[in-house]
Amino acid sequence: MTRYFVTGTDTDAGKTLVTAGMLALARSRGLTTLGLKPIASGCRRTETGLRNDDALALLARSVPPVAYDQVNPFAFEPAIAPHLAACQAGVDVDLAQLCEHVAPLLDEPRDLILIEGAGGWRVPLNDSEDLSGLALRLRLPVILVVGLKLGCLSHARLTAEAIRADGVRLAGWVGNLLDADFARDASLYADNLATLQRTLAAPCLGVVPRLRRVAAARRPDATVAHLVLPEGD
Repeated sequence: MTRYFVTGTDTDAGKTLVTAGMLALARSRGLTTLGLKPIASGCRRTETGLRNDDALALLARSVPPVAYDQVNPFAFEPAIAPHLAACQAGVDVDLAQLCEHVAPLLDEPRDLILIEGAGGWRVPLNDSEDLSGLALRLRLPVILVVGLKLGCLSHARLTAEAIRADGVRLAGWVGNLLDADFARDASLYADNLATLQRTLAAPCLGVVPRLRRVAAARRPDATVAHLVLPEGD
């Protein structure tokens, strides 16, 4: 059984795309899965409560099925930093609460459990804690999603350095192409990927191309051909 925390080089790096894609890949191999999004902002009001599209993508690829509140216990409507959204809602969220919710789920007999963070590695959870502290407390290795665009080399290296400085193992990284121009020169694109491979010093678990012609709801499934699962611990 394997459990990982998924973070990104920045907001919109492609964490949900990769997390849901890895769950879909595991499902295609007959494995049981669970995707968790402990805290999410930018939620929609529905008849059944606040719902987050990222969390719904993970829920749809979690088998056996679970209730939405298990996947996303802290949901906030404003599309702003989670700690600010929680503050506006008058809700206190801390690592102890998140651990209390997530830790028992990690003991479920699932072949692959992925916990998706919010924003980048240093996104605040409250005035004194970062969401990344969840990975440290639960001793979860990290998968880093690198948004491939100009500037990503520095962003990726700094994030990897911060992960290791916090005492967490970087289990692998996935490149997600955000800017088509970044890959226009195939030779230069390959050089950039080689630089990431060398400097991140962790296995590359895939490189996802632009999937703009694929319907948004189907994009995670379209990533399956471009991903590999991390090796179990």
